[in-house]
Parts: sequence; structure tokens; C-alpha cells
Amino acid sequence: MAEPKKGDELATAILNKKSKPNRLVAEDAVNDDNSVVALSLAKMDELQLFRGDTVLLKGKKRKESVCIVLSDDTVSNEKIKMNRVVRNNLRLRLGDVVAIQSCPDVKYGKRIHVLPIDDSVEGLTGNWFEVYLKPYFLEAYRPIYKGDTFIVRGGMRAVEFKVIETDPAPYCIVAPDTVIHC
Repeated sequence: MAEPKKGDELATAILNKKSKPNRLVAEDAVNDDNSVVALSLAKMDELQLFRGDTVLLKGKKRKESVCIVLSDDTVSNEKIKMNRVVRNNLRLRLGDVVAIQSCPDVKYGKRIHVLPIDDSVEGLTGNWFEVYLKPYFLEAYRPIYKGDTFIVRGGMRAVEFKVIETDPAPYCIVAPDTVIHC
């Protein structure tokens, strides 16, 4: 059999499918955690990720977010499970493609500034920090990204907050010694 010529390889190179292991299809998650995404164990091994690693997700319209990755046996290799809040931050719908990459250099935040979205706090009085934010961030070590929104359930209501500023920017992990301005 004749060897293919160099010119033939270049002519048909566009037909070859490139492998993109870090491009996954968004799927709905059963858990209601705003800072967690789930991958199959085989995909985590392929991407050299470990349980509890922080990952940078890239969605549509140049939107990015940070999450913690966990393994899930029910997820197929080409899919990623994320809840509605994470999908909204990335401007994704179910079935859209999301890029994932390891983000090992996420620092603990010195301070963050979050504000409630106006229509979710209509008729609410009292200290939003004590009722909503303190239980949400307490001992959770949640990664947040500037511009992200997240929903906190508490006090018989769900309130939506937006991350206005983080120090260090543009993302950090909210630790117990992080100052939260609201």
C-alpha cells in the first residue's frame, strides 16, 4: 500500500476531529450548591483534577466563574453537572458547551463586597448578613468570582446576591477571616 504524501495530509487535515477534553456539555445538577460542579471520575483523571480542586469555568459571552469540582458516578464522560445559578453566571443553557481548566492559584480573600438584588429583598427588614450571608459562607470555603450572582435560602425566603468586588480580584475563596461588606 502506498504511503500518503505530505500534501494529502494537509489537504484532509480539516476533516480530522480534534480532541478537546476540557470542553464539556452542561447538565442539570441534583444538588443545590452554588459553588460545586460534578464530573465523572474518568474525566477528572484525564484532566488531572482531584476532588475538591478549584476550577475555572468559561461559558458564553466571555463569562467566567470559579467552582469546586467533585466526582459523580452518574455523570457521563462528556458532561458536567452544575446547578442553575452556576449556569446563569456563565450565560449557559442545558446542553451548551463549557470549557473547564484547573485553577490552583486561588487565594483566600481579604475582603469581598456583595449586595442583594433589589427585587429579591422587597419587604425584608433586619440584618441580611446575620440571616443570609453568615450561614452561607460559614466554614464553607466557597470560591466566588466578581460579577457572579448566588441565591441564599434562609429565613423562609430565597435572596439573590451579586458579588460587586473581591480582594484579590477577580476571584477568591471566602475563608472565615474574610471581611464581607454588604
